[in-house]
Amino acid sequence: MSFFCSLRGDKSKLIINVEVRDDTEVSCVFMESCILPCSFQSGADPVIIWIQLTAGLPLVHYYDNKDQLGLQDQHFRNRTSLFKDQISRGNASLQLTGVEVQDQGRYRCYTRTNGRKEESFINLRVDGNRIICSSEGIYPEPDLTWSTSPPSNLNLQNQTSIQQTEQQLYNISSSLILSDSETDLIYICTISTRSNSRRVIFLLLCCKKKTGKITCRHFLIHFLLFVLMMMFFLSVLSV
Repeated sequence: MSFFCSLRGDKSKLIINVEVRDDTEVSCVFMESCILPCSFQSGADPVIIWIQLTAGLPLVHYYDNKDQLGLQDQHFRNRTSLFKDQISRGNASLQLTGVEVQDQGRYRCYTRTNGRKEESFINLRVDGNRIICSSEGIYPEPDLTWSTSPPSNLNLQNQTSIQQTEQQLYNISSSLILSDSETDLIYICTISTRSNSRRVIFLLLCCKKKTGKITCRHFLIHFLLFVLMMMFFLSVLSV
């Protein structure tokens, strides 16, 4: 959809073309990096402004020949970046790191070049908390399963990948999206081979804020993963 505005005079004619596009839907994973896409018709002296369309219209990122972050909202400080080497080719996409629940909402990407203005709108949705269970240097090929304590009827949405190294060992990794409705569960990751079985338990602490929103954080994950890796390493040596 395009809008055209013209200003006519006796000796001059000014035409400004403003293009507004339909919203783009983007799904981001909690606490990971996410790219909000935005493109424009390349031209001289581009200006790029990203704004979150919530109360107060916080400034997410501002670029005019270089990053101008003096007025950037504190919530986005040190979490945003543009693809500088691609701006001249019309890429104004924004990379947002450490995605939080508060980042969810509608964003406006505004670009301006010589006499041309463009706007894109992005709806950012944040998936629930995600935990990762992984181990390296396993033999033989392992299996990985997720379960809960106490047992539940939840559909545990996970994605698991296995890679074989040049040493014929296996690396396994699985990510699990945590349920927003269940806050009293312990999530258990079990990695097993024909001769061994090891478990990692993810402890989830949840609290209810005054706004009624429930937030959760998982702890000791890195330490537990380290223990898991060491257990498998020692078990392989003992075979």
